[in-house]
Amino acid sequence: MKHFLLILAVTASAATIPRMPDGKPDLSGLWDHPFVIDMSKDARNDNCGARVKGCSQKGPGEELPMTPWASEWTKNFDATNYDATGHCNPMGYTRSMNAPVPTEIVQTPKRIVFLHESMFAFHVVYLDGRKHPTPDEAGETTWYGHSVGHWDGDTLVVDTVGPFFGSPKQLLDTRGHPMSDELHVVERFQRIDATHLGYEVTVEDPKAFTKPWKNIRTWVLMPPDEEILEYVCTENNKEVEEHHIK
Repeated sequence: MKHFLLILAVTASAATIPRMPDGKPDLSGLWDHPFVIDMSKDARNDNCGARVKGCSQKGPGEELPMTPWASEWTKNFDATNYDATGHCNPMGYTRSMNAPVPTEIVQTPKRIVFLHESMFAFHVVYLDGRKHPTPDEAGETTWYGHSVGHWDGDTLVVDTVGPFFGSPKQLLDTRGHPMSDELHVVERFQRIDATHLGYEVTVEDPKAFTKPWKNIRTWVLMPPDEEILEYVCTENNKEVEEHHIK
């Protein structure tokens, strides 16, 4: 009887998930998510970045398995010297997912688009079966890498590679954990119910970490009257340079 009730509960939950015309879970909407300063740590409370209740974050439960290079970088990290966002440069892919402002998801059968309020950025995930380009095929470098996705049942799996990131000083998080040109990120998005989205990110970077590790979160759908706002930082901020010189 207990197993039967569990099956009924799972079935009922799946039935309440909004779906697209093609039957896939509908992930679209304006989502608030945890403000993740340090991807190795758990969240301190259930507040999302924009103060909606119900978010959560769970780090790997131990210090990140950093290589000697990454460990030294993190130990000596100083945002005045290394934080690209202090100079109004893009946050990059992982930090946009970590930011304390919402992200809107726009979904079509062939692509998912993330509209990040942070730095007014966007990122496209291709669902049309294409492969990652080689460095020669990619041409220009980018700040957000290249993402392709596929559906694993009701879970969206997004695979992002980083050989094309635009700056060697981009960071995984605000704490200062680094990334290299070999960064590989796999995310899993699962619509839990009408107002919650499960998010799991696996980080693999052999130059920075000795093994892959995960961070698990819960996102919350914002009220329907909320809209994504402009967040512009394009003045080429000089304050951090002047502060450092002083």
